[in-house]
Order: sequence, then structure tokens, then C-alpha cells
Amino acid sequence: QVQLVESGGGLVQAGGSLRLSCLASVINVSAHIMGWYRQAPGKPREWIATIRSDDTTVYLMSVKGRFTISRDNAKNTLYLQINNLSPDDTAVYYCDARRDTHHYWGQGTQVTVSS
Repeated sequence: QVQLVESGGGLVQAGGSLRLSCLASVINVSAHIMGWYRQAPGKPREWIATIRSDDTTVYLMSVKGRFTISRDNAKNTLYLQINNLSPDDTAVYYCDARRDTHHYWGQGTQVTVSS
């Protein structure tokens, strides 16, 4: 069974940094379009960034420059580096994997930023 397991979230002060991880099983992150989303309380899920199998990346304009999506194919893991965190970044962060008609989601990891 395909699993995407996020980790690395937590409570951090404004201005700090976090690196979120998404460990995949059964599927290969290198062969899928991988992405990160977030959902703040009372708001819809929001797309943040995507990395394609050819390593091209696309970002939500409002996070470009602070967020970096990457992957380690040997570890079959997707990452999201977040710098200069602000309280507005407080949300549950999810990774996803897409290929053809298949779409998988992780269970999410909570990021809370205190001011």
C-alpha cells in the first residue's frame, strides 16, 4: 500500500526555519510529480510547490524565495525547506504524489509559528 509520511513539523518562533520531510513507500518519488500543500484553520487546502521528475520546480508566488522543494531519490524522500517563518505559515502541511490517474496524499504534519 502506498504511503506518504510527513515529519518535521513543530512549534517554532517567527523568523525560524524548518525542514519538512515526506517519506514515500511503494512508489518512487523520482517517477512522480511531487508537491507540498498546506491548510490553515478555517481555510481551504493551498498548493505551495511542485517538483517534477525532470527536477523542474514551481512555487506559489507568495512563498517563492522562502520555501524550497527538493527530493533525495536514494532516500525516496521529498523535502520542503521553510525559512523566515511567520505566524501566517501556521498550517498542516501535506505532501502529495501524482502519476497518470494516481494521486496519493500524506496525513500531514502540523507547523505552528509563534510571534
